Amino acid sequence: MTEVEAIRGESDGEKDPGAFRTFLEQLQKNHLGVLGAALVALVFASAIFAPLIVTHDPTRIMVGPRLAAPSLDFLLGTDQLGRDTFSRVIMGGRIPLLVAFASLGSSLLIGLALGLIAGFGPRWLDNLLLLFFDTIRSFPGIIFALAIIGLLGPSLASVIFVIAITSMPIYARVARTQTEALRNSEYISAERSMGAGTTRILTVHVLPNVIGPLIILVSMDVPAVIAIEAGLSFLGLGVRPPTPDWGAILNDGYNFIQQTPWLVVAGGIPIVLATLGFTFLGEALRDIFDPKLRSDL
Repeated sequence: MTEVEAIRGESDGEKDPGAFRTFLEQLQKNHLGVLGAALVALVFASAIFAPLIVTHDPTRIMVGPRLAAPSLDFLLGTDQLGRDTFSRVIMGGRIPLLVAFASLGSSLLIGLALGLIAGFGPRWLDNLLLLFFDTIRSFPGIIFALAIIGLLGPSLASVIFVIAITSMPIYARVARTQTEALRNSEYISAERSMGAGTTRILTVHVLPNVIGPLIILVSMDVPAVIAIEAGLSFLGLGVRPPTPDWGAILNDGYNFIQQTPWLVVAGGIPIVLATLGFTFLGEALRDIFDPKLRSDL
């Protein structure tokens, strides 16, 4: 009896570490993932606390210190209008994050809904939605972006719309493939035999198994979206002046690179750090949650 109680006491003393703690332990084993998480945290912290970090008004034009070198007063120098580059870099980090999460979030929701419908609906609807996805993906991304922005005009909303539309078919196809794989599984057939409706099957049984790979894909697409937004702003097709943005800062630095290299450095480093951070973190999430995702795609 005492041995049984001792074994029971040992089993009761073992506590479940929890999913979050297990995730942290696995993340710590991936050194690039830890570096990516640190860089992502740095980008988010600088964007959230930007008003507390900036030393000058990022849109204030100052007559005196134009194209000034870095100093104690201007940590990254000034641009051609005398605006503090450091303050513009810090405040400019909000735009790429806003574009990334607004565009990818909307494309994820729309793509997930259409993918579930295509994978679980009738065959004619599946073929129609596949034709719609292929039609969108058939347009070259840059040409499509230039056409949409030419019609709607350069703005933040136009950039978000372009990225959301071009990213949606990818998530829809992944959701459709995962849904079709689960459609004829035994537990789905058992649910149907018990009288469960289509809505309950999709929301309770299919959705939890589909959303994981999609979230991993979204995390890995954030660097590409940041690069696209910076590229469009560099071409003058993104946010409008005087709103601070990394791509706009890079464009200013390119125009005045012979006078001062600091603008190019200031505009390029945050893009590189954000891209590396989200890339390393996304690959770590893929390895932790779904190591077979790359081979399945």
